[in-house]
Amino acid sequence: LWIAESQMVNETAKILARDIDFLPLKSYSNIIEGNALTLDWNEVCPADKLSYIIGNPPFVGKKEQTREQKAELVALFDKKAKGIGNIDYVSGWYKKALTLMEGTNCQAAFVSTNSITQGEQVPILWRELFKAGINIIFAHRTFRWDSEATLKAHVHCVIIGFSNKINNRKKIIYDGEFSKEVNEISPYLIEGKSIFVDKREKSICDVPAIMYGSMPIDDGHLILNREDVDLLLQESPNNEKFIRKYAGGDEIIKNKERWCLWLKNISPIELRSSAIIQDRVANTRLFRESSNRPQTLKLADVPYLFGEIRQPETPMLVIPKVSSERRRYIPIAFVQPEVIINGSALIIPDATLYHFGILISNIHMAWTRIVCGRMKSDYQYSGSNVYNNFPWPTITPEQEAEISRTAQAILDARNLYPDCSLADLYDELFMPVELRRAHQANDKAVMKAYGLSVTTSESDTVAHLFKLYEELTK
Repeated sequence: LWIAESQMVNETAKILARDIDFLPLKSYSNIIEGNALTLDWNEVCPADKLSYIIGNPPFVGKKEQTREQKAELVALFDKKAKGIGNIDYVSGWYKKALTLMEGTNCQAAFVSTNSITQGEQVPILWRELFKAGINIIFAHRTFRWDSEATLKAHVHCVIIGFSNKINNRKKIIYDGEFSKEVNEISPYLIEGKSIFVDKREKSICDVPAIMYGSMPIDDGHLILNREDVDLLLQESPNNEKFIRKYAGGDEIIKNKERWCLWLKNISPIELRSSAIIQDRVANTRLFRESSNRPQTLKLADVPYLFGEIRQPETPMLVIPKVSSERRRYIPIAFVQPEVIINGSALIIPDATLYHFGILISNIHMAWTRIVCGRMKSDYQYSGSNVYNNFPWPTITPEQEAEISRTAQAILDARNLYPDCSLADLYDELFMPVELRRAHQANDKAVMKAYGLSVTTSESDTVAHLFKLYEELTK
């Protein structure tokens, strides 16, 4: 408020050449400087004198936190709680507020990083908050908050209002200009019960396994650009058999070109025939030998191979780990085994057209938007959170055949534009009409398989999926 008054007085002074009292602010000495997570809030203001606690706690993600900040969070929560080191710093303010509000009618609301309502943080943090008695009163879903600082900072936030007492009054969810009264708000800031989606190693349904692509662990020495490829071919045309296309999420979406040295099953005499390859392999070995990680040190014995090899021998479905929220669908694609997929993408080696049809549908996207993590506001897809927890439908052979047919129609529509990347094709403003119609037909077939109509709203779709998830994980 003081900052706002200062700004407005300065603006007004340009119009009125006189002193003014702009806001009814007084210089009371009631500002306390200190560490909010280690101070006793009762000493700052007794709980029985509080009606509301409002604030905008520091936005510090798990990777940016200092050792001291992580220790502060651990000290606040149950010592038996796992994963507290992986939650955002803002989480500590929720726990402190709940502790102070216990036994009172006080309510609180914080502007927070939206990541506390997404991905792996939800079950870690919110189980602890529910133990502490949190009751969500209202929630404003993700919005972008632009800083007024010279160096613009775009932060993606939520606002959560809560109390320490359960009540039966209607709750409110805000989303942009819209609001909705609901009976209960889940930690994912959607209507519904507090069901947690935990990380898991295997799918809750009988579907092909998902995994990361192959990891070079090479400090870049096994990865090639266009100039590197040209040098290798100038050295010897025989070097072509050592070169493979190399792709991750960015290459799949934007048709970018990269290559790598793929030396699996290559004999030593062939490897020794190229001075360039010898040099790159030697540098890879030096890099691995300098590591403090035991697994990497062991890989120094095979410096000519990728550190982690998961490349299948058959076509695979590839899902980029990060994709723009502006796209209605995450652009996933079938890729031939000759292309080496790296760790910035996930692969499903035994996927069929049916699996592709389900995963590229609006049903799967509705699930993804709720349970995935985010990088800024972009989707951050994961096997352990999104894919392995996704409730697949129980279908008839006829439904599987229909979804396979509509999935193939999507691939056929893409093939009508061979000069376009997936980024081009999935630009919502310019998506070709044939591709959009193919997606709409696929969405309709998938919705039908779940027993839903095409007019079912996304919120009702998500509620249906969470109900299936709850039944599958009992």
